[in-house]
Order: sequence, then structure tokens, then C-alpha cells
Amino acid sequence: MARKIRPYLFYDAATSVCSQCLMRVEAKILIREQSVYLEKWCPQHGRERVLIADDADYYRLARERFIKPPEMPKRFNTSMQWGCPYDYGLCPDHMQHSCLSVVEINDHCNLSCPICYAGSSPKRLEHKSLDEVDAMLRAVSKNEGTPDVVQISGGEPTLHPDFFSILDMAKSQPIKHLMLNTNGIRIANDAEFSDRLAEYQPGFEIYLQFDSMLDENIKVLRGTKLLQTRMRALERLNRLNLSTTLVVTLMKGVNDQEIGQLIDFALKQDCVRGITLQPVQAAGRTEGYDVARHRLTLTEVRRAIYQQSSIFQQQDIVPVPCNPDCLAMGYALKHDGDVTPLTGLIDPKWLLDGPDNTIVFEQQADLRQRVTGLFSAGLSPESSSAALGELLCCLPKVKSVGDLGYSNVFRVLIMQFMDAHSFDVRVAKKSCVHFAQSNGDMIPFDTYNLFYRDELRERLQSNRQRYAQLHREGV
Repeated sequence: MARKIRPYLFYDAATSVCSQCLMRVEAKILIREQSVYLEKWCPQHGRERVLIADDADYYRLARERFIKPPEMPKRFNTSMQWGCPYDYGLCPDHMQHSCLSVVEINDHCNLSCPICYAGSSPKRLEHKSLDEVDAMLRAVSKNEGTPDVVQISGGEPTLHPDFFSILDMAKSQPIKHLMLNTNGIRIANDAEFSDRLAEYQPGFEIYLQFDSMLDENIKVLRGTKLLQTRMRALERLNRLNLSTTLVVTLMKGVNDQEIGQLIDFALKQDCVRGITLQPVQAAGRTEGYDVARHRLTLTEVRRAIYQQSSIFQQQDIVPVPCNPDCLAMGYALKHDGDVTPLTGLIDPKWLLDGPDNTIVFEQQADLRQRVTGLFSAGLSPESSSAALGELLCCLPKVKSVGDLGYSNVFRVLIMQFMDAHSFDVRVAKKSCVHFAQSNGDMIPFDTYNLFYRDELRERLQSNRQRYAQLHREGV
């Protein structure tokens, strides 16, 4: 008699959390045809199966080929007591340093976005003191030595009463690249403010919220129509040639059909160095967000890029080795009106053999030399190494040789943060985007928004105690 065979491949065991009670639970990763699922079981709430990728080939490529030894921070911030994700900060079991450090300087905002992971709004009036912000910045530097990217965020950080003092403090730290995460309203409405921002170049970039070319879609995501405001902000940034990344929060059925149009639009803006595509994280305030209808996976976003864009092809969007489950990136060269994708021309082993392990992996010296070899035919021997050898550098410090420089670089980044439905401890341990705390902790983005914000800390303490009790009882 033939044995029954399950209609899927058991790919791996995993540890997750119940999406209802956030208790740590056992899970497994299953592959059926081209779909990858996380299946978990909670003693209280039963079984749950969640789609985590709809391209099994890419998922396996990311896990099996784009993997390298983890690069640690200079120090860890907390001891191992409860196990991931219940320990604050980066414990010795965490596998990745901070490629991107987020410093939140306030909870106050001039918007009440329905999908705000921080729950910010005009009703929240809290601003961090200068001493607290200074402590957060110093925590980043102590962990990283020379931090790659630090992002000043909120709330809406431009509303902080000591905003420029904070930028001055950040500039005094050994930070390679400083970003300002903003909805752009103050930039659009205050020319003097915008002019002053431009004085912080080089090594400074605007991370501008830019979700859609349609006001009705922006209203779904942000609660109000903002297209003309964002266009005015972008017009100012173009005039100042202030390096900018457009960040698009994606919701399935709302603006995911605009990905190609947004890439084409971004490529035409003189100040824009790239676009970040970030599916909604089901955390914080999620008004109008339905997981079954609106949730997007990284592989769905990746497919939309090469199906909707005439520039990037499938091979041009590759996993980022520091956290390939959550990050994918593609690079292109803009020159004389032409756009040439670069990433698909690079052998993946070049990204894996270098000593650095960051979101800005293109800083690797060996990689720069090899990219130089790909494009040096059109340049003199003297200029090729200096220009194209550093062209892929993410930091706006590239000295222009001829008419080539940082403004010729365009990058597409997919940044997917886990929520309670897709949470996987293995992936959380590789998180490289961390929130800085004034007490010196650095907490991964995914776990901070799920466990440590505001009243969530009380629930976390309750889950710790319950988890310890179940462990003692052998459950």
C-alpha cells in the first residue's frame, strides 16, 4: 500500500510568534509549487499559515547563495536572558551589526497616517530632549565605531524645536552618511528651512515620503491628499540638488501597480539617487489595513519591478547579503540620458567575499575594481579607476571625474520588515536596521515595533513571564 505524501516540501524548522498573543511558538517553512509558507501552531490560538514568498527559486537563492559570515557590532547591549525576541537590544546571539541606525527624535507629527508603525500624530506632543538625542547618537557610534548610515526620524523630525541643533550633533559624530526621514511638508512650505538643509551636504540625504502619483492612493495611506505638497518639496530639492531617496510605502491593491511609474518618475529627478519600496509593516496604527488583502511580500515587489519597469530586469534585483530575507537591491548608472542597470552584471560571489557586510555593500574595494573593469573601455586608464571605480559608492562623497559622480547613481531597494504574521526568529537575528535608545540599547526594527513601543512593553513583560512558566511546565 502506497504511503500518503504531503503536498509540499518541508524546507526548514523555524521559531515564530503567534500573531494574536505574540507568544513564541514553533513553526516550519513549507514550499508548495512556487509559494513559500510559514506555518506555526499556538497552544491557545491554533494553527496559522502565512505566505512569506511567492517565488521559491528566489527565496532559496537568497537563503542558500547570498549568505556570508555575520559582521558583529563593536559591543553588545544586553545579556541573553529570555531569548529572541524577548531580550531588549542587541544580545550576543544577534548576528548582524547596524547597517542602518534609526534615531527617533519625537512622536509629534503633522499627519495621522492610517498605517504609521510608530503611531505618531498631531495629538502626540512628545519631543526627545537634546541630552536624550545625544545619548542615542553616541550609542550608535559606540556600537559601530564609524556608522554607515544614520537616519534622523520621528514622528515628523522637522517639527522638533531643536531640529538643527540635532543635525549639528549628528554631524559631529563619525557618521558616513546622515539621512533625514520626512514627509516633506516643511520642505514644501518653508524655503528658508530647505536652503539651510542643503548646507549639511555632503554626506547628507533626504529620505522623502513619496507613495503615489495619485492623491486618492495617498489619502488611503496618509489620511489626506499630499501630491501637490510632495511635488513642491521635490521641486525645491531639485533646485538645491540635495541628494534624495524617494520612499514608497506599498499596500497591495492600492499603489503596487504604480511601482514602474514611480521608478520612471524618480529617474527623471535630478536630485533623486534612488527609490526605496517598503511594504506596510502590520504594526502600530493599521487603520484600514487587512492582512489577507493588503499584505505584500518581497518577492511580489521584486516581480513588480521587472514587470512594470523598462529599466530593470529580473537579474538586476538581487538579495542584500547582510539580511537577504528582507532586503533586495538593484543599481543603475545614469549618464547622458541613458540608464544602464549594473547589478545583473556582477557575479554574486563578489558581494559575498568582501569584508564588509552592510546595506551599502557596494563600498567594497574589490567590487568597485571589478565594476571598473566592466565599464572602463569608454574611459581613459587614468579616469576609469577614479570615476567608475567609485561610482557605486552609496555615500555622496564621490569626487566627480569629468561629468560622472554620485548624481549618476540610481538604486532601487526593497526593504520588507516582518510583522507578527511573518515573524521568524532566524531572520530577526540577522536584522541590520536598528533603533537607537537613549539608554544605549540598539533594538531591531521588526522587534521594536512589535514588542517595545509604548504600551507594548507591558504585554512583552506578561509574555516573558508566561513563556517562562510554560517552559518550566515543559509545554
